[in-house]
Formats: sequence, structure tokens, C-alpha cells
Amino acid sequence: MNFNIEKVNIEKLIVTYGLQVLYAIIALVVGWVIVSFINSLIKKGLKKAIPDPALSNFLSSIIGVLLKVLLFIVVASIVGIDTTSFAAIIGAAGLAIGLALQGSLSNFAGGVLIILLKPFRIGEFIEAKGMSGTVKSIQIFHTLLNTTDNKLIIIPNGELSNSPITNYSREPIRRVDITIGISYGDDIKTAKNIMMKAANAHPLVLKEGDAPSDPVVIVTSLGDSSVNIAVRSWAKTPDYWTVFNQLIEELKYKMDEAGIEIPFPQRTVWMKSDSNS
Repeated sequence: MNFNIEKVNIEKLIVTYGLQVLYAIIALVVGWVIVSFINSLIKKGLKKAIPDPALSNFLSSIIGVLLKVLLFIVVASIVGIDTTSFAAIIGAAGLAIGLALQGSLSNFAGGVLIILLKPFRIGEFIEAKGMSGTVKSIQIFHTLLNTTDNKLIIIPNGELSNSPITNYSREPIRRVDITIGISYGDDIKTAKNIMMKAANAHPLVLKEGDAPSDPVVIVTSLGDSSVNIAVRSWAKTPDYWTVFNQLIEELKYKMDEAGIEIPFPQRTVWMKSDSNS
């Protein structure tokens, strides 16, 4: 008699839950195929919208995980499991993960802002956080810079996106400022003529029309031991350092030929003698 009752109960369980389990398995298989298809479409769309492959892959993987979690919740509800507890667990886990990865999430958000707003691009020379270099890579959490002496600088994107950035490569032309100090005994007009001729003669210095103005030479200050004169000319951004280095060398030669002294800092010291000795 007991055996028959147990048999009936087992049959009821099979009838009651067997179909639910079967439906859940079918839903899981079909849902997995649909999620994979949707995720592949999202991945292709992100690759077109976001130029950085690392970021697009990262975003698509996050979306894929969220879709799969949603699928498992749906399957659990089909089986008859209370999904309210699942939602509470997922919410608590999300809060804990968010607090633990607060800095990383800030860097991730900073990386997204950098890629979307484009304050700089790969290959451009920038200065930020007291460091400067050529942008080598914009990654999910960090930006990599190469210094002029080939050192690698890693800056978190969160800090980089919230700090002032100087982009030296974005504009097509730059002004080349060179200041030279001459002795107080030398003629200012002669020095200014030398500097103007040198700037106008340089083949990479731009003239008015290609630049905001022709080269100009002005007295900038009266220093402790020199009269400081600046020549300000314009050059294409890729030619900046070529013009700067060649022009400053040329000015030194021309000043020497004209007998104009470029003084080094010096001080006059007066020794007071003791009249009682």
C-alpha cells in the first residue's frame, strides 16, 4: 500500500516538474542561441562605433554576460524558482563589486570619455599630470605615453580625463619662441636685425598668409646681466623642433660674427674692509 502511494507521488512529481524542467532546458538552449546572435550583432556594431578594439570587445563581453544572467533568471522562473532572491543577490553583488572596483570603474569611464571626446589621439604629443610624451596606446583603464627618450609612462584614464591636457600636435602650426640675452653694452638694433634676418632666411619658417604673422623680434625684459630679445616665428607643427634647434644655433654663430656678447649670469661682490684693522 505504501509502495503504491510512493509510486503515485513520484508520478505526480514527474508530471508536475518534468514538463517545467523540459521547458526550462528548451528555453535555455533557444535563449543561448538568441543571446549569442544578439551579442554578435552588438559586437559588430560596437566595432564600427568605437575605433578602439579593446574597448569594443570589453563592452560586448559585459553586455554578453548581462544577457546570459538575464537568460538564467528567466530559466529559473520557468522551473519555479523564486527570482526575487536572485535579484537581491545580484544587486548586493553588484554593489559590492562596484565599491571594490571604484577606482577601476573611474578609469574605465575616463577611457570611454577620452575615446568619445578625443582630446588626443594615438601618435600625438601631449602633456598631462606633469608628464609629457607621444600617445602610444589608449587602453581601457590606462593611457600609455612614450617620452622623447623612450620611457614608457602609464597614466590612469580617470585622472587623465579630469586633468588639464596640453596637446602639442593637434594644431597644424606652432609659434617658435627663442629668447637670447645680449650684453648691455651691445647695440640692440644690430642684434634685432640679425635675429630678424636669420628667421626670415630659414626655409621652414612660415610667412604671413601661411601663418598669423611674419617673424617678429622684440625686447622682452631687462635682466640682471643681459637685455633679453625674443624672435617669434611660425612653423608647421612637425617642423617645430627642427626650426627651433637650427635657428638657435644659427643665431649663436651670427651673434659671434657681429661681436655681440651673449653674457652668462654674473654678480659683482664688494668686499668691505675693516677700518680698525
